[in-house]
Amino acid sequence: MAGRRVVVVGAARSGVAAAELLARRGAQVTVSEQGPAIAEAGRLRAAGVALETGGHLPETFAAADLLVLSPGVPAAQPAIAAARARGVEVIGELELAFRFLRGPVVAITGTKGKSTTATLIGRMLQAAGRDVLVGGNIGVPLSAQVDRSRPGVVHVVEVSSFQLETTVTFRPWIAVWLNLTPDHLDRHESFEAYGAAKARLFERQTGDDWAVLNGDDAEVMARTADVRSRVATFRMAGGRSSSQNAGDDRRDVTVEAGWIVRRTTTGDVPLVPAEAVELHGRHMFNNVLAAAAAADVAGVSAASMAEALRGFRGLEHVMEPVGAIGGVQFVNDSKATNVDAACRSIESFDRVVAVVGGRFKGGDLGELREPLRRHGRAVVAIGESAARVAAALDGVVPVVTAGSMREAVERGHAAAQPDGVVLLAPACASQDWFTDYAERGRVFKDEVLRLRRKTEEAAR
Repeated sequence: MAGRRVVVVGAARSGVAAAELLARRGAQVTVSEQGPAIAEAGRLRAAGVALETGGHLPETFAAADLLVLSPGVPAAQPAIAAARARGVEVIGELELAFRFLRGPVVAITGTKGKSTTATLIGRMLQAAGRDVLVGGNIGVPLSAQVDRSRPGVVHVVEVSSFQLETTVTFRPWIAVWLNLTPDHLDRHESFEAYGAAKARLFERQTGDDWAVLNGDDAEVMARTADVRSRVATFRMAGGRSSSQNAGDDRRDVTVEAGWIVRRTTTGDVPLVPAEAVELHGRHMFNNVLAAAAAADVAGVSAASMAEALRGFRGLEHVMEPVGAIGGVQFVNDSKATNVDAACRSIESFDRVVAVVGGRFKGGDLGELREPLRRHGRAVVAIGESAARVAAALDGVVPVVTAGSMREAVERGHAAAQPDGVVLLAPACASQDWFTDYAERGRVFKDEVLRLRRKTEEAAR
């Protein structure tokens, strides 16, 4: 990279990490940001990075030797497409970081469950005594971990479809695909394009690598029929998986007689007792199966898997218990940002009052009708899509609207009495009212705490 002219497009967390990595490696770096300001401007200038704000200048892109895109930047933007047509190489931050790594990569993708699964795999590898760095789309960008990469360090990386779109040489040792349902259709031109981006995870794998696949997900299995890597599947139901696993390399992880087991041609090998899983919901259990399957092919013992699961009750904003007010429970699943994820959340409880809405990003909100018919008590519709939510769920359960998160919590509490669950499962993005799903989840929790205090004071 020494002396190369590199433009990093987008100044969010991944872009900043990429720019700093490139500057440390001697590149002439410019960060180009569409917005009017860059939050980390001082930090970047101190690293010797030039800054360009208020839009992307075609002449800046055309003069570059390399463009590095942050995940949130669509590669189809006209200025980027024009630079590529002139012969400028265009990659993403994930691809950039991978080119510098010295340790093996375990990569996890899927529509939902990536963060939980990546965290669990990291815990299992650490329990087995491996040096592990967990990052990517969760927490620390991969570019920020490059300087700590060593041959013995395993990089557990959560990867999104946005990141995979701009990969070229990215080759994980173990590639995990959790599930595939419609999402991000405001960015991808179709569900087919979204699935194709996910499938890029396996393009560079060879017979020395592993693909860990959801054997219960027909979309995942269809799109990986021709992978060159060895295949391990995980599934909730028992039974053998597809012919992809024929031969001595068969690795099927499933549930049998109260245990997570590896099902082989010679018999079942117990891995973890199902009762050791402290996460709520069938979809969360599925994430544990995926983590166990990945850890198994990485050589982690059953004892280390059980140790990693001990005390693990999930991540913030993912099926997170918030507490109770009287007999009403509150659960924060702010990261349920698409319809399928919200369905799974609702199905995990009974007497649910679901808080649904935000910035709609595609899918069919009508798919919530059946879970709500079986498990719901009411819906509180919020955000830009409140009217769309109300129309989609009309006649299934009572629907009320709320103009703020405070009002949503109060109305949800009233509708859930005396013994229901107020579940934040938005099925939408958060950028109408909030910066991201994490801020939305934190505000939800703050409002629950405020209402609890108000209720307790009124009872005195």
